[in-house]
Amino acid sequence: MTEVRLVKVSKYFGETKAVDNVDLLIKHGEFIVLLGPSGCGKTTTLRLIAGLEKPTSGQIWFDNELVNDLEPKDRRIAMVFQDYALYPHMTVFDNMALNLRVRKLPEGEIQKRVSETAELLGIKHLLKRKPAQLSGGEQQRVALGRAIVREPSVFLMDEPLSNLDAALRARMRGELKKLHERLRTTTVYVTHDQVEAMVMANRIAVMKDGRVQQVGTPQEIYSKPANRFVAEFVGSPKMNILEATLDEKRGNVLDAGAFEISIPQNIATILKSGSSSPEFLIGIRPEDVRLSPTAEKGFVESTVYLVENIGNLAYVTLQVGNALVVSQVPPTVNLNVGDKVFFQLDSERIHVFDKKTESLLI
Repeated sequence: MTEVRLVKVSKYFGETKAVDNVDLLIKHGEFIVLLGPSGCGKTTTLRLIAGLEKPTSGQIWFDNELVNDLEPKDRRIAMVFQDYALYPHMTVFDNMALNLRVRKLPEGEIQKRVSETAELLGIKHLLKRKPAQLSGGEQQRVALGRAIVREPSVFLMDEPLSNLDAALRARMRGELKKLHERLRTTTVYVTHDQVEAMVMANRIAVMKDGRVQQVGTPQEIYSKPANRFVAEFVGSPKMNILEATLDEKRGNVLDAGAFEISIPQNIATILKSGSSSPEFLIGIRPEDVRLSPTAEKGFVESTVYLVENIGNLAYVTLQVGNALVVSQVPPTVNLNVGDKVFFQLDSERIHVFDKKTESLLI
């Protein structure tokens, strides 16, 4: 197992800054996911760790060794790519054995490693086949096997499941997680798919515009996002974000225009002391928006704008004034577009962001 550290790492392509002053610690045996939208710098970060790109500035360490100038072959890493990169004219066995033969390992050792890895991945019966004779999931296992037989210190995976159908992706997510639990090899995994990140990662590094926005466990990222970008990017549907102004006279009321939000006095005190402006952004997850068919104390009247039933639950989009608020409800809730319904935000689950910086205040 290897610890990987990025210290103020930046990468320019001409005048374009792909990675911007990234500090990141990847712990021994950890499965960390680099998560973010296309163009956020996550794949470039992975390529910098691999040695396929050299940093414009900053340092990359493997344990106590500075590896900035080390070639990929000298870093004891193994990569798994989106397109599998299997040689079509070679059998599964030869694809898996290729790097071991390049390193001139004894044939007996190669046979042993390939056989054991194929057994681990459940592809021993495929060793004599060629890639064209395999399904997408089988090709993915071969690509993983080719990486595993090298016994690397670090696995680097660049969206390895993106070419699979939804059902197979879900199954492979579980298999990759179990595989990591058995091997305990330090793993850096790149994806734009938040479900993959939440299910598989020990920790997630959320990236935007070449910068790391937040690093934390899946639960930390979801329940306490560092800023508006993380709040909206992680979670499906995304977090509701509403503009609101703190009512200076009443103290513990946030005015969201068409309705008001009562907040505990301790939160109001923090907001007054933590921001020079009375204007904020209120964040609330759909599961924390309660609905009622009748008017109740503290509930706000709204109109059903959209109903999306996805089987095991439903999402109801409510319109109140110019604002839209999404609520997660059981699929048995019978609502139609245009219905009048009442909602309340769970005040204990509200997130408040500074409107100017969009950073989390509470």
